[in-house]
Amino acid sequence: MKRRSVLLAGVALGAGAVGGPVPAWAAAEPGLSAGDVAAARRLFAAGAYTRLGEVLPLLLAAAEHSAEQGPAGAARAAGVWVLASQLAVKQGRTGPAGAYAERAGTAARRSGDPVVLAAAARAAATPLRRTGRTDEALLLLAEARTHLLAGPRPAAADLEAAGLAALTAAYTAAQAHRPALARDFAAQAEENTLRLARHSHTPGRPRELTAGQCDLYRIGIHRHLGDIDTALAHARRLRPDRLPTAERRARAATDTARALLDAGDAAGALAQLRLVEAAAPLEAHRPAVRALTTHVAGLRPGLPGLGGFVARTVVSPV
Repeated sequence: MKRRSVLLAGVALGAGAVGGPVPAWAAAEPGLSAGDVAAARRLFAAGAYTRLGEVLPLLLAAAEHSAEQGPAGAARAAGVWVLASQLAVKQGRTGPAGAYAERAGTAARRSGDPVVLAAAARAAATPLRRTGRTDEALLLLAEARTHLLAGPRPAAADLEAAGLAALTAAYTAAQAHRPALARDFAAQAEENTLRLARHSHTPGRPRELTAGQCDLYRIGIHRHLGDIDTALAHARRLRPDRLPTAERRARAATDTARALLDAGDAAGALAQLRLVEAAAPLEAHRPAVRALTTHVAGLRPGLPGLGGFVARTVVSPV
């Protein structure tokens, strides 16, 4: 029986609602198209985590079959498992995030695509560093970046993936309190950003590696290194409206809120948390962000607007 794509099996991954019940014959061996993976990625980028969670089981089932369908199928499967790992991180589920990232790495190696391998390495870095395996995370990221830049003239996609891997490595090193390594990786990412800017840009596809993305990561990097003034300087320089997705804008506000709390500015932190909600409402309900809100409430319980924000995001989490 011919396999059908996840979309044709009755799941609308775009802006529309999830379709009706999926016939058992269609769900049994769903196909996985590049469009399915791209649509799911758009849900993540928009912060539509509830809808993504609804369609993810079917995507994961499709990925199982796709991984056996040659390099291109393995690349699509890796994309789904990377996405599943990233969603689990958002939900504070480190164990599943690591398991999905491991599956992504296996499929990425089968694909032979260095860009896919780098995406899998980035997905693996968070659960690895959260479980005390920072050196393993850094090695994966460094190897992925080296592989991408091995040729004399890396393509734009290779430069972008290499820069993103370097940013993830810089943040990972900063969390491990390794300042020289963190700054070195951050500088490498910024160099890749400059090189990428000299390449023509595909219309309709926002670049992930930009000067704004580097500033966003610098907020967290310098905060973890204890240099709050530098972290806040990068936050002031950042133009959130120029970040490519709602998820990234919410992340910028979250990291800025953390830095402001470290500086003792609870009111400023609350203002940033409200920007998180404005950018991507479900981001404000994430466990890590709810913890920040609770911290603000403990420091300054009488802040204007705090009670309503707590009621929406902490007392009644999604």
